Amino acid sequence: MDPELQQAIFQIDSDKAFRASALKVFHFQAEHNPVYREYMSNLNIDTGMIREVEAIPFLPVEFFRTHRVNCEGLEEEVVFESSGTTGPSASRHYVANASLYRRSFTEGFRLFYGQPENYCILALLPSYMERSGSSLVWMMDHLIRQSGHPDSGFYLDQLDALAGILRKRNADGHPTLLLGVSFALLDLAEQYPIQLGEHITVMETGGMKGRRKEPVRSELHDLLIGAFGVGSIHSEYGMTELLSQAYSQGGGLFKTPPWMKVLIRDPNDPLTTLKPAEKGARPVFHTDSPEGSGIEPKTGSAKGGLNIIDLANLNSCAFIATGDLGTLYEDGSFEVTGRFDHADVRGCNLMVP
Repeated sequence: MDPELQQAIFQIDSDKAFRASALKVFHFQAEHNPVYREYMSNLNIDTGMIREVEAIPFLPVEFFRTHRVNCEGLEEEVVFESSGTTGPSASRHYVANASLYRRSFTEGFRLFYGQPENYCILALLPSYMERSGSSLVWMMDHLIRQSGHPDSGFYLDQLDALAGILRKRNADGHPTLLLGVSFALLDLAEQYPIQLGEHITVMETGGMKGRRKEPVRSELHDLLIGAFGVGSIHSEYGMTELLSQAYSQGGGLFKTPPWMKVLIRDPNDPLTTLKPAEKGARPVFHTDSPEGSGIEPKTGSAKGGLNIIDLANLNSCAFIATGDLGTLYEDGSFEVTGRFDHADVRGCNLMVP
């Protein structure tokens, strides 16, 4: 891949620049990624005729379970593997350039939250030594190292120690990120309910891993808000097959970094892209919803499958058709509302209703 293009994707500052880079990446991968190339050949798609981002075919995410999705002539530096809670076939992402992943998640974090060095980062996840093949754990291990705070680290199964650190952060006011899988955050909420200060951000990454019954997101957020006294619960949207993350800073609406975009595909015609929902059709997320749904849908919402363009996936495939259902809005934000019936719920994926 052209080094100048690698640099350019992290300098995208407009829709026009994104579209130009996306088309360059597409035509490169259409030629040099054998799995993607064969997929489009079987669909009788003339890749040379594709001139618009909306016309790009998206590779079903399931291919990462059955094939080595990588561009020709590249050797992997790291292999990320899904948690294995979804059946006999784990998804694998062969990452040829680990520094590209580090840059993507670091710049994405800085965009939404500022410098990692300013935070105490507490992860309710397995440690890197326990789960080195997890892209989320790999990311958090590096962010914890960048943090440099003496209390930053992994605290799964160390809830008493974690509660003590949270009390320290309440006392000293140091900006803190508490990030964890849903079941671990619920364990902490039940065993050590602590009213946290405004300088402490609680972020869920989803995932019950069979430990608990899956609540809808609003119910999860209600429980965590009640236990920790925070105004909102943040969320992270990522997966093994992507090198970038989207973040929700409350309300269940996610935003992407400039080199990552979401499109909505017609659930009845996977090669057709739907238009974003009008701004007035945005749902309202209520943490005190008596129905427990948290979402009041309004007419005009374009709902369908989430197609994700992640230009950091330069060396594998940047155009992924996920198994998630959701809605995209005119400002580029999106929500996740569920999964297709045929798609397994992955242990480390975003927790969905």
